[in-house]
Amino acid sequence: MRILLTGANGFVGSHILDRLCAGGCAVSALLRPTSRIDFIAEHLPHLDVRPGALSDPDSLQRALQGVDCVIHCAGKTKVVRTAEYYEVNETGTRNLVCAINGAGGSVKHFIHISSLAANHPAGPDAPALESDAPQPVSEYGKSKLRAELAVREICQAPFTILRPAAVYGPRDADFLSIFQAVRWHVAPLIGGGRMPLSVIYAGDVAEAVVACVENPAAYGKTYHLAAPEPCTTREFMREAAAAMNVRTLSLPVPLAALYPLCLAQELLTRITGKPGILTRQKLTEMKACGWVCSTELMRRDLHFSAAAPLREGIARTVDWYEQNGWL
Repeated sequence: MRILLTGANGFVGSHILDRLCAGGCAVSALLRPTSRIDFIAEHLPHLDVRPGALSDPDSLQRALQGVDCVIHCAGKTKVVRTAEYYEVNETGTRNLVCAINGAGGSVKHFIHISSLAANHPAGPDAPALESDAPQPVSEYGKSKLRAELAVREICQAPFTILRPAAVYGPRDADFLSIFQAVRWHVAPLIGGGRMPLSVIYAGDVAEAVVACVENPAAYGKTYHLAAPEPCTTREFMREAAAAMNVRTLSLPVPLAALYPLCLAQELLTRITGKPGILTRQKLTEMKACGWVCSTELMRRDLHFSAAAPLREGIARTVDWYEQNGWL
């Protein structure tokens, strides 16, 4: 079986690539000529790189030659313009699905990596289910939901949709600011640090993908991906402090205080062209009651459960940050 992986050079995609290569899979990677390759440099000597982009349908047709399974991990999580979410996450996915449909039935499985943001906020007392009516609160979440709809409506190959919760782990830049604050002995408790979150270690996302690749039980299904137990942001920072063996000073940060910081970040993004994670869109997600999901469906269907405990996953993440000079 040959697998085409999109987004292989990104944070989550590179972990999926690591796992596929470790398992001896024949992997092709869809990469633009300008793609950063630092996360996947060790794989390049034996990786089948197929030049192309989600915005270029002709390149997608060429990239699909001889491919049996497609894992679609590419997408936008930070943007300069809101429209970019839809151009890449929705239209890019639609282009890829159309290319699969035009491949004459050679692709036997399409695995689409979506996001829990495509569903709706929820707390631990009533975690979000895959069968719930989606109600995304951010443009990112809405773009991921539209991508899911494109898959369901037009994909002619068997497909599986995976919705990871907040993903952390080595190579992640989004959670890095939390670890950096803890390193400086500060625990910024946004909204009191009480928001309950489902999280998942990046290596467990990769394991979940592999569990789906050749499993017909996953066909036509949507699954949440998360550790079995949620945590609060306070608990996450407590584990980060323990992994770094530092003491922290709790710094309560009211949500209202973040609004001017979001405006400043958005202005800086317009000036530099480099998007940041702290935006008014992200603030709408942070104001939610929580982002907790049930993972029972995947455990029941595929006998899969995320294996990395929070403490262990955070310790591995800290080790990588330190070894690579990120902390």
